[in-house]
Amino acid sequence: MENKEKEFWFVTGSQFLYGPEALAEVEKDAREIVDKMNDTQSLPYPIVFKLVATTAENITEIMKEVNYHDEVAGVITWMHTFSPAKNWIRGTQLLTKPLLHLATQFLNHIPYDTIDFDYMNVNQSAHGDREYAFINARLKKNNKVIFGHWDDQETQEEIAQWMDVAVAYNESFKIKVVTFADKMRNVAVTDGDKIEAQIKFGWTVDYWGVADLVEYVNAVDTSEVDQLYIDLQEKYDYVKGNNSAEKFEYHVKYQLCEYLGIKKFMDDKGYSAFTTNFEDLGGLEQLPGLAAQLLMADGYGFAGEGDWKTAALLRLFKVLSHNQKTVFMEDYTLDLRRGHEAILGSHMLEVDPSIASDRPRVEVHPLDIGGKEDPARLVFTGLEGNGVDITMADYGDEFKLMSYDIEGNKPESETPFLPVAKQLWTPKMGLKAGAEAWLKLGGGHHTVLSFAVTSGQIADLSKLFGLTYIDIK
Repeated sequence: MENKEKEFWFVTGSQFLYGPEALAEVEKDAREIVDKMNDTQSLPYPIVFKLVATTAENITEIMKEVNYHDEVAGVITWMHTFSPAKNWIRGTQLLTKPLLHLATQFLNHIPYDTIDFDYMNVNQSAHGDREYAFINARLKKNNKVIFGHWDDQETQEEIAQWMDVAVAYNESFKIKVVTFADKMRNVAVTDGDKIEAQIKFGWTVDYWGVADLVEYVNAVDTSEVDQLYIDLQEKYDYVKGNNSAEKFEYHVKYQLCEYLGIKKFMDDKGYSAFTTNFEDLGGLEQLPGLAAQLLMADGYGFAGEGDWKTAALLRLFKVLSHNQKTVFMEDYTLDLRRGHEAILGSHMLEVDPSIASDRPRVEVHPLDIGGKEDPARLVFTGLEGNGVDITMADYGDEFKLMSYDIEGNKPESETPFLPVAKQLWTPKMGLKAGAEAWLKLGGGHHTVLSFAVTSGQIADLSKLFGLTYIDIK
């Protein structure tokens, strides 16, 4: 599930007014900026210098090229000198990929002792950036603006975060979700308009019967399962508990059959996210637990109960976060004591180990829902630290994305009778204020919880989609 190599093209704005020597200096400076930023290795993707843009024709041509090169995730522009913004209109209109206006300057200071008119003519970033920014605003382009010196760590961190957003935005139009059975009956918030989601976000959502999946699960090579059963013990502790050795091994291996079967099904048919539904398990012996956790750890999107919106959202933010500390989550139960206010989140079996703070344990326990055999699952405790909790809902007239910043904590005590993966957290604004705001907005119980994504990145991504985003503060 790793992304193919992506890159960003760097286009520098200028014009012919100051002659060929000035243009040569502009290109030299731009290439130096690109080379030095790449050398810092602080950016997740490389930048490629393309040209000094001087005419409407070469600007339009380069933007058309960007659109049709799949490896190019976006464009970074910098106005070294004054670049007449009318030259940028057509190319900017045609550009369909994310655009970053880097408002910077080659030097980080004013050279008081040597500054002259030649220097002023060439180093007009403060002047040129405003001309260029106007046309993007006039065109209502959902571009990002980052202001600061290109060699500053803070500026490079902002560029890196934007790059991740840009790659996720492009990936969104490739997300395909398979729903094994439909959504959970009679539940409202997990429903939504699949056609509108495909138009707006590029998500394709397809229904397949559980019987179609069972064929794949039953066809898994047992020798592959046996080897995976051995290999997983390097990462996870096997805890037999009250089960016989035979029962434990059989139930774990059946989950591994589901893991390999679901993975092959999705890979064969081009899906990157999936849902299950405990109300419709058909010929499956167990609700996928460990299977779903391992697939999410690989980078696939998932949500329970047929919630295709959250499954696609998880895949999207796994791409943005490089699959780091970003999981499917559900609000489960509350601590309402003063001084202890918190939410305990889980989802029966299906939270992946990218947020594990301890070594996960593979355990087999009964599940009082779904009417199937006891499923194996990973059991662990989540992280401490700053994060964000995100949900999406379809309100009929529009999709809305909402989130609040959270503080992750460890549970105050063990939960010996709740053998699941779990995460404790509290909204930064306080449980009462956060929960009331969430409820008034109609936020769902299924979420994406991340310790790697920022609210600023969510805002940038929403802007690219033209999506209403509510950052609850």
